[in-house]
Amino acid sequence: MNAEKVSSEQSSLELGVLVGYDGSQLATRALEYAAAEATQRGTPLTVVSAYTEPAMIYPNIASIPDEDERVVARVATEKLLAEAASLLRHHTGTISYRAEQGDAAGVLVHLSEHARVAVVGSRGRGGFIGRLLGSVSTALPAHSLCPTVVVPSNQSETVGAPIVVAVDGSDTGRLAMFTAAKVASSRGTALDIVCVLPRGEEWLYWYPELELSSEVTDRRRKELDAGLEAEVTAVAQQFPDLKVSAAVPIGDPTEVITEMTKTAPLTVLGTRGRGPVRSTLLGSVSRGVLHHAEGPVMVVPS
Repeated sequence: MNAEKVSSEQSSLELGVLVGYDGSQLATRALEYAAAEATQRGTPLTVVSAYTEPAMIYPNIASIPDEDERVVARVATEKLLAEAASLLRHHTGTISYRAEQGDAAGVLVHLSEHARVAVVGSRGRGGFIGRLLGSVSTALPAHSLCPTVVVPSNQSETVGAPIVVAVDGSDTGRLAMFTAAKVASSRGTALDIVCVLPRGEEWLYWYPELELSSEVTDRRRKELDAGLEAEVTAVAQQFPDLKVSAAVPIGDPTEVITEMTKTAPLTVLGTRGRGPVRSTLLGSVSRGVLHHAEGPVMVVPS
């Protein structure tokens, strides 16, 4: 095993691809994805498991456990890392293993400052995954300082398919576009730039005086097409060997993009776009896609 154990104090180390592991089936998928990503990027792989120390409060002497619960938690986490090391025994790159004290999402957010990309499964045994799509919802993608890839349970085979990036004319969307282009270029695959035009029919219930017709929709679609052509040119100038295409599908953005995750090897989104609540850390489309995606989704922080 080509691996080194890194202490939690070495937070200035270049962590490369950061992956959270909690022993669940989806965490194993995330581990495999992260290992492949580290190989593709030629960077180190850092595997992290987090544990919390119990509050040492006991009502009486009889309730005091025979073993120190803090030691038990640490040992259990180290066993998880040993399990991860066994799964990664054929990985040829440098691997670091870290047992970190603290809330799993908080640990990953802290370490994300020193990583190129963070990878997690969409659900797990709690800790990493419970915080990802639970009540706190999308904690890591919303707060991470590096792009986050969420690996779902129902991942499809997508050999040869282009990477998809969703844009909406915002600066965040444009950052996601160039991030996706860099990933696609490194993988030697094509890139599809998508700008979903929402349907306008629902507005007629509230504003019946509005005139929404096929002509209006076509005109707006042509405007967006023209804008995307400019973006394709900008990407092509920076990545001349990358095959780039663009499209303006019409429909609900979350539903359209979620459908695309079924065939895309990676779908890339910004944390938020041109939605009405600009102060939210994660937009409704990104959040909705994360909840229903059938392929890996990368969220690029603004």
